[in-house]
Order: sequence, then C-alpha cells, then structure tokens
Amino acid sequence: MLDDQCYRAVQSRDGRFDGWFVVAVHTTGIYCRPSCPATTPRRQNVSFFPAAAAAQQHGFRACKRCRPDASPGSPEWNVRADVVARAMRLISDGIIDRDGVGGLARRLGYSERHLHRLLADEVGAGPLALARAQRAQTARTLIETTTMPMTDIAFAAGFASVRQFNDTVREVFATSPSQLRADRRRREPVRRPGAGGSSTGAGAGAITLRLPVRAPFAAAELTAFLAHRAVPGVESWDGTSYARTLRLPGGAGVVRLTPTDDAVTCTLWLTALADLQAAVQRCRRLLDLDADPVAVDRQLGADPLLAPLVRRVPGLRAAGAVDGPEMLVRGVLGQQVSVAGARTVTGRLAAAAGERTEVAPAELGLPDLLFPSVSSLAELDPAAAPMPAARARALAGACRTVADGSVVIDAGADRASLVQQLVALPGIGPWTAQYVAMRGLGDPDVFLPTDLGVRRALAALGGDDTPRAAEAAAARWSPWRSYALHHLWRSLTPDPSPSRPRGVQP
Repeated sequence: MLDDQCYRAVQSRDGRFDGWFVVAVHTTGIYCRPSCPATTPRRQNVSFFPAAAAAQQHGFRACKRCRPDASPGSPEWNVRADVVARAMRLISDGIIDRDGVGGLARRLGYSERHLHRLLADEVGAGPLALARAQRAQTARTLIETTTMPMTDIAFAAGFASVRQFNDTVREVFATSPSQLRADRRRREPVRRPGAGGSSTGAGAGAITLRLPVRAPFAAAELTAFLAHRAVPGVESWDGTSYARTLRLPGGAGVVRLTPTDDAVTCTLWLTALADLQAAVQRCRRLLDLDADPVAVDRQLGADPLLAPLVRRVPGLRAAGAVDGPEMLVRGVLGQQVSVAGARTVTGRLAAAAGERTEVAPAELGLPDLLFPSVSSLAELDPAAAPMPAARARALAGACRTVADGSVVIDAGADRASLVQQLVALPGIGPWTAQYVAMRGLGDPDVFLPTDLGVRRALAALGGDDTPRAAEAAAARWSPWRSYALHHLWRSLTPDPSPSRPRGVQP
C-alpha cells in the first residue's frame, strides 16, 4: 500500500488493515495498529512499516493501548508465492529458533547475505529481527494470558536465555515482564485453575490463547468442513470445539480450537514448550485466520455466478492444514471417493500405522492418535493396505519421496514447483497435486475444474459444468479461486451442521 492510502486507513481507524502494516508515531516513539483508538497523529509525524520488526528496528515501541502485536498476521504472505513470502511463512513457523538463519537460507536455496538483503528491502527488517519480534509477541501473549512461570515463557517463546527474554521485552514494550503481568491482573484477573495457565476444563499443563481473526469469519462453515473430514482418533468435533493431535518439531501435541465470530480460543498441550509458536502458526494456517475476507468477498461477490453464495456465507475461509505431508496422504486417499469413504480409509490407516500420545489428560477424551508419518507409510505393504493396490503403491511411493527429502511440503515450499514434482510421481494426478497446494501450502488461487463437487455446484447454479468451461469461468476469480472453490463446495451443503456430512471432496 502507498503511504497516503495507509494514512487514510489510520484516519478511518479501519480494522481491516490491522496486520497489513503498523504506523509509527515520531512524537511519541510508539507504533500502533491502523485501528488504534488514540487521536490520529498528523501526517508529517508518522511513518509506515510492513512489519512490527521494522518499527522496532527504528527504535519504536509497541502501543500499550491498541496492542499491534495482537492483530492478525498480514494476508500478503498468504497471497504471494515469492522468496520473501516463503521466508516470512517459515519464520512464523519458528525455523530460525530451530535452525538459525543458516537453516532458513538453506531451505530457500539462498545465501544468508542475499536473504537478509531481500527481507530488509521488502519488509524493512532482516530474518533475526523478524524472529525476535515474533518471540516478543509470543512472550507478551503468554505473560498476559497464562500463569506460566517466566522461565517457561522465555523458552516457550523461543528465547535462548531468560536474560535475553527480559531485555527484549523491556526494549519492545518499555516495561518488564513482571510489570506486564501485574498490569494485566489489575485490568482483568488471570484465571488460575491449573498449571500452565489452563482454562477451566483444560486440565494441568494446558496453554490457552486467543487467536485474533479478521471479520467477517464464517466459523460454523469452517468447522463443518473440518468436522466432516475428521479422522477418528486423530481429530474430533463435539459440536463446539474441533480438536486434533499434532506432529511438531519437538514432539507430539494436542490442540482444541473453539471458534466464535471474532476469535478462536486455542488450547494446547505440548510435549515441548518450544513448539508453541509453530503449533499456533499451524493452527492459524489450518483455519486460514490471516486471510483478508473483505478483499475476497468484494471480488467474488461481484461475479454474477458467485454473488448469491458470497452473500449467503460472507467470510468463508479456505481450510488449510497443520502438516503438509499429511495433506498429501489425505489427498491420495481421497482420489475419486466420497468424503465418507476417504474418512473411513484414512481412519483405518491411522489406526494401523499411527502412534499414540499421552500429552493431553486422558480424562478430557481428546484425540490421542498421531497421523501416520510418511516414514511409516513409505513401507506400506500394498497387499495389506485398506485400499486398491494401485493407490497403495502410489501412496507408498509418494511418501518415500517426502521421507527422503526429494519433495518438501512445508510453509516455505514453492507452490508451482511442488505441483510439478507431485504430478511427476506415479499415481499422482493434477487434482491431487493442486489439492495439496491449496490445503498443504495455503495457495489461495487453486481451482479444480474436474472435481465432481465443482461440476455439481456449477450445474445447480445454471452454469456450464464442463471442465473447460469451468476453468475459463474461474479465470475471473483469480487470485481467490480457492475461495471460489470452497463456496461452490459449500453450496452443496445447505445445513452447516457437522453432524450431517455431505459433499465429495476429501
């Protein structure tokens, strides 16, 4: 956005732009989100930065009133597929905390110096500064919303030491960690029913956070989509909350997500506290929380064919995934079968090859089965698999390429290259490859013209349902074709209740 456009957003206190950029006020030395309720500063007294890290690099501190660190993430990194966007997605997943800047550079195939230059030019801060800002944001959230000890918070947020944690919090927020917690208690006492800041009913060791969302947010339709595809033992839906197990860099985890119209309550049980940031970001990608629903609805709602669907379900999200390789497995298993059929086969496979975890208290009745790893499925015996032998061979072959590193499906993968790599594998067609790109990588511009559900939806709307005509029609929906796809699928399920699964896509 141009600076003048940014200033107009600040003047109108437009919350739609929270997370897109921050506004730094020279006279106060603080930076705010665009919707900050404080008096609008004069144009000559402000600068705009695409990320909080850039503002911090220039010596600005986070506003204590509007909490710019608590806004949704920028949707720009979901839409873009270039190196900078891939780097931003990997940094948010915690790769620098795990592997350092060198690990990020190797993953993207660039030198550390060149990568730093690219990020500094585009975002205004290098990879270390971006990771540091993310740690500070996570730390503040934990300080203010849990009763975790400060030492645990320091390492859960990704800091290498308590001293580094204390220094960073003081520099970014102009106050100490203990003062942040004291200020929060004066405003709203923290509930203390269990260790780790768990909320009522979460049990000991839980961490409960509030995930911000851009409005409008079609929470019921999103949870219905996930619930219809919930793999027994791995995922569950109780009518209010969606829960599932997680494979994280440091070990297993379990998450329970309770969406409302303006936020998502996220409760986590983790084997390793250092996995907190990765777990949160993967849940955000699963629920597509960093999307810009206003921009999506504006374009799709202007199309005569889709307009009724958009009016019916504003803010529809394109569900993502918590694990890219898992989505490849589910895509292969869902080829040319119904939702119920794919769910049944996937459940049998998970029961046979998955692993049990005890990270969450058993009395809560949460899922405890980890989705099978690609390493275990690479050794799959086609004769013993609960599916046609040809599909089992395709699945095992695809899993071997992921297990040996030939194909990487993560937040930093190049979308176009991944699709080409997957289509080149035996038994993997364009439908599966594009589906993996859409859900596993969060590509917002995927369309599946041969999908049976798409063809049924188009026919019901009075459109031409042939694949060639469908693909031509979808061209005008770019770059939001994934959302158009979900609207078409959603049109086949009048009742959003997860208790009545319908549809044809896995």
